[in-house]
Amino acid sequence: MSARDLRFMRAAIALSQRGRGRTAPNPNVGCIIVRDGVIVGRGWTHPGGRPHAEAQAIAEAADRAHGATAYVTLEPCFHLSPRGPRCTDLLERAGVARVVIAVQDPDPRTDGQAIAHLRAHGIDVSTGLLAEEARAAMAGFFMRQTRGRPFVTLKLGLSLDGCIAMADGESRWITGPAARAHAHVERARHDAILVGRGTWQADAPALDVRLPGLEHRSPQRLLLSSDTAPDGWTAIADPADIADLPRVEYLMVEGGAQTAAAFLRTDLVDRLLLYRAPILIGGSGKTALGDIGLPNLAAAHGQWRLSDSRMFGPDRMEVYLRHRDS
Repeated sequence: MSARDLRFMRAAIALSQRGRGRTAPNPNVGCIIVRDGVIVGRGWTHPGGRPHAEAQAIAEAADRAHGATAYVTLEPCFHLSPRGPRCTDLLERAGVARVVIAVQDPDPRTDGQAIAHLRAHGIDVSTGLLAEEARAAMAGFFMRQTRGRPFVTLKLGLSLDGCIAMADGESRWITGPAARAHAHVERARHDAILVGRGTWQADAPALDVRLPGLEHRSPQRLLLSSDTAPDGWTAIADPADIADLPRVEYLMVEGGAQTAAAFLRTDLVDRLLLYRAPILIGGSGKTALGDIGLPNLAAAHGQWRLSDSRMFGPDRMEVYLRHRDS
């Protein structure tokens, strides 16, 4: 693989993020078509899963796709669907000379079949370029395929000493406007967002996206409760019930302490999104977590690894990914 291949695949992976949180049950794929070193077509999976990234990129490239190279973050779909043609067939008919695929599709309806088909029809196929980066960019899809549930982010806004509110529940605002704006960007990247009954009763949260131009990307609202959900909400009685949520590949859990602990206790958190404000609350505050079922201190080590850290005004954002052996 050349430096050019790496550059274009990185661009395809970045492009795939435009669809994140909007494409379920389909993966958020990115595709770039390049001819003579120039990008002639770009595509990403659109809301509801159609059009697919390859279809959009081919349509934009038109005749320029003939003899070109297609960079795709996931193996093109091979199964027949009433919603549209197979992307494998589209690439073949467009006359591309080469297809570079980041990661093979684990869906048994495709899983290597598209690669074999393209090669059998004289198209040069390369696989595995930036595979880990592509998997991370489509984490929700891969979590559904491997564990049968959404990819879960737990978001916490904290003081330096680990409090999420004053003892009376006052929490507006621990973090500043820049950190809160970034949290709304994160909301826009998720299919659904969940809080516990206590948070809903105390704060009546809207859980919408309040950024200009992104309001339409407000996620579904979920309530962890065995009671009936209010209008506009969906109730689930147990964290394990997230496996049964239709069209949800990315789930954000926002609060409160007992709800966060319930997801951690059942090992259903894949990503921690922490916003730390440079303030101390002390004994006048509410701690971020309830009992997470930790048997001893040794068991706390080795579970999380830092993947990102940056500043938003005075506040520090940190992202940790759950480390699992399998």
